Amino acid sequence: MRADRRSDASEGRRRRRVRDRRRADRDAIFVARVDAAIQALGTEPIRTAYRCPWQNAYAERWVGTCRRELVDHVVVLDEQHLKRLLSTYVGSYNEDRVHTRTRDAPSGRQLGPRPSASAQVISLPRVGGLQHRYAWAEAA
Repeated sequence: MRADRRSDASEGRRRRRVRDRRRADRDAIFVARVDAAIQALGTEPIRTAYRCPWQNAYAERWVGTCRRELVDHVVVLDEQHLKRLLSTYVGSYNEDRVHTRTRDAPSGRQLGPRPSASAQVISLPRVGGLQHRYAWAEAA
């Protein structure tokens, strides 16, 4: 039991350390603006290694996923609207979205058993209805 608590604590420290840093590209065109934006989020920018494109693959994959699942389906009105959409999308991505299998969700979401025979699955809209989370609810 004690080893489990230690591994949970070290996992929490690792997640906080990762959460406080953001990997940024080495493209000289965007360096100052991207660094300012990353620091405005309260995180530390980390540059990818020189001539090491595989390090940027994770960022490119996330940007592509965000574009396909959110930006391609919404007419963005202004910067404030985009920031609000992105913050709700990031919350949904980290808390609700199953990445490859249920136990692979970043927040470690647990599967709940069906509470009773009359319980039904309900849909909870997320990100303005673009995505949904499903949960059990007792039938009325």
